[in-house]
Amino acid sequence: MAGHSKWANIKHRKGKQDAKRGKIFTRLGKEITIAARESGGDPDTNSRLRLAIANARAVNMPSDNIQRAIKKGTGELEGEAYTEITFEGYAPGRVAVIVETVTDNKNRTLPEVRSTMSKHGGSLAESNAVAWNFERKGVINIATAGKSEDELLELVLEAGADDLEYSEENSRIICAMENFAIVSKYFESNNVEIAEAKLEYVPKQTTTISDLAEAQKVLKFIDAIEDIEDVQNVFSNFEIDDSIVDKLED
Repeated sequence: MAGHSKWANIKHRKGKQDAKRGKIFTRLGKEITIAARESGGDPDTNSRLRLAIANARAVNMPSDNIQRAIKKGTGELEGEAYTEITFEGYAPGRVAVIVETVTDNKNRTLPEVRSTMSKHGGSLAESNAVAWNFERKGVINIATAGKSEDELLELVLEAGADDLEYSEENSRIICAMENFAIVSKYFESNNVEIAEAKLEYVPKQTTTISDLAEAQKVLKFIDAIEDIEDVQNVFSNFEIDDSIVDKLED
């Protein structure tokens, strides 16, 4: 059951969450608004909203921002009419990517995503060109907090999750999409520090990059896509070989 995700661990170590704090607040605000619009503003009866609020609190998003986003979703405050759009494409080296966006202007988002991909050595693809290699899964990022891999595996089994990607600082719990709310609640109730919990596109097969220059190009591509205002999440199927990880972090 235990696994190792080099890309996930690199993202944790780079500390990109802290570096892009303003973008994270915007992304989470949109997610809260959409969740409240779809199923109401009560987190006790709206699991998507409850998770969005938990993610916002995990990065210390102010309570006023959270409440304002909820009210925009329920119509108590005027807000943008957001639409969720998912794009598929390729990073350099034909690495597969799935890009989730939330936008109030489709005519702005598509050209910007296409242009950014092209500028950084990638390309936009047709629907289902790469999605076949991904599964929609629940992913819970937690602070390992000194727990051993065996200790976390025991929690994973008890929660009804499917897989564990372990590292000494941060670990990822992966579960079936239909079990996501139950598994998330299990870890919350067992006082495990959750950094983020969300649905992700998890690759069925991965490509390992062992060339430093190629890895740098792919990471630069991902960073550029994540910097687009309307982008919520970017998922990919690559891993970086351990032999060049330290060089990337220098």
